[in-house]
Amino acid sequence: MRSFIDVSPGSDFPIQNLPYGIFLPNGSTRARPGTALGDWVVDLDALEKAHLLPTKVFSGSSLNDFMAAGRETWTLVRSTLQVLLSEDNSRLRDDMDLRSLALFPRKAVTMLLPAQIGDYTDFYSSREHATNVGSLFRDPKNALLPNWLHLPVAYHGRASSIVVSGTEIRRPKGQTKADNADPVFGPSRLLDFELEVGFFTGPGTTIGESISIEKATEHIFGFVLVNDWSARDIQTWEYVPLGPFLAKNFATSISPWIVTLDALEPFRCPGPKQDPEPLPYLRSERDSAFDISLEVSINPPNSDVENVVCRSNFKHLYWNICQQLAHHTSGGCNIKPGDLMASGTISGPEKGSFGSMLEITWRGTTPVQLSDGTERKFINDGDTVVMKGVAEKNGIRIGFGEVSGKILPSV
Repeated sequence: MRSFIDVSPGSDFPIQNLPYGIFLPNGSTRARPGTALGDWVVDLDALEKAHLLPTKVFSGSSLNDFMAAGRETWTLVRSTLQVLLSEDNSRLRDDMDLRSLALFPRKAVTMLLPAQIGDYTDFYSSREHATNVGSLFRDPKNALLPNWLHLPVAYHGRASSIVVSGTEIRRPKGQTKADNADPVFGPSRLLDFELEVGFFTGPGTTIGESISIEKATEHIFGFVLVNDWSARDIQTWEYVPLGPFLAKNFATSISPWIVTLDALEPFRCPGPKQDPEPLPYLRSERDSAFDISLEVSINPPNSDVENVVCRSNFKHLYWNICQQLAHHTSGGCNIKPGDLMASGTISGPEKGSFGSMLEITWRGTTPVQLSDGTERKFINDGDTVVMKGVAEKNGIRIGFGEVSGKILPSV
């Protein structure tokens, strides 16, 4: 399958991908939904107004209406777009007036948050990450808490501070406490990234209704990269007994393009063996892990060199997305279109695949050397953290673009 628009072989956005996002053309005041194709953005509202799409969901400034429409509509729109944008279809290819309305260079638009996010839940689903954190903060012999192997652990995050890639992040302040000292208030000294992948929910449910693991994918619209920024020194002091608070609520960055479950279907794979066997409501015969390569770089100030500090993979998650959603709703918690569920830090089995500086530097005891000669135990002011993700198989590349954020000094 090829598009009439030239797409370079290394592009994250071939016609096999077609992710969704919200874009604002330069010089315009109206944001609208689009899909990415190579170096271009296709205006879905323009195509809908031209009666080339079988929907009426793209006139707003978010994807929530489209998310609410459900999997049958998502699949139909994607297949319609692939036909419309194919090299053999003349309808859009040869209509220069419509092309001038519907096609924008990606470098000539600003990407915004793709949805109105009502709720945000962050899971803790990587066994390697949970084991590393438990070893660092508790007892290496009993790193996992008793419930961890029986249910997907999570906390309820702050939706209002979720920002799109490229947004600068202000170093947070909070209470910290050193050993044998009184608490103090001030800027975090141990600012960290967390490499995560999140999914947006589609059709909502009512209070008291649960989603079975077999029907979970009917409610999962697609994926984004997530950097759940964390202030480790604030977190250490505040998280007992109720979990993360100021250490997490200051910012969470996400990539602007939502890669659909349909685009990622060829990359399903078996996940880690789960022992003990989960309870029946969390069991499924279907593979629900995805082979998505992930990478994190730290770019120091005034440097164009990306210093890769982590290479991991989404398939390492112990608890998969269907188990996460089934457990989340099992007690009757309702979801809405545009809710965001993040995976928690994705760490692999080796140090080079650890998904946070806390693990990579083992709480600062083994600093990372950067190309400019400096070292990092955690993230410095002026650093830009960049996360990328891509799934590749049989010559097909499905990419996520990136999520980036530069750290500004505290004020």
